[in-house]
Amino acid sequence: MANKGTGSNPQDIDRAWELMKRIGYAMLVTRDGEKLRARPMAAFVEHDEGAVYFLADARHHADDEIARSPVVNLSFADTGGQKYVSVSGKAVVSNDRAKIGELFATPARAWWDNADDPNIRLLKITPDEAEFWDSPGTLVTYVKMAAAAVSGTRPAVGDKRKVAM
Repeated sequence: MANKGTGSNPQDIDRAWELMKRIGYAMLVTRDGEKLRARPMAAFVEHDEGAVYFLADARHHADDEIARSPVVNLSFADTGGQKYVSVSGKAVVSNDRAKIGELFATPARAWWDNADDPNIRLLKITPDEAEFWDSPGTLVTYVKMAAAAVSGTRPAVGDKRKVAM
């Protein structure tokens, strides 16, 4: 993968946001004391607001972990399309009932009956930086990897970018 380093190229920043939105689910990584804890969650990606939102259950402790250590990581993965985004940022927990109601959709119904459930908390992640790997897809990647293995070269399987958000 071509590594383009760290920068703030507007097209790269837009691509990171686009990939996050398209993938739609992320592993939210928080710190629990000395341990890291990851959990899959439905992401509400709002590029215009510069934020990624999640609905969390206060009974499951993500909010407690964020209160103690607000630095988090989000890992988005589309393994079929060979597209990945890793986001570092800061999280805040709120009880903003209007925003919770706005974001309450089908994925949330698996966990709560309605947006008025008092256990729902809003997690707002403000990204500091993102790193993404954007490959042309599985088949093309495998062909390029096989050709590189035979020729003894490194495969060019897409772009890798690190951007300040």
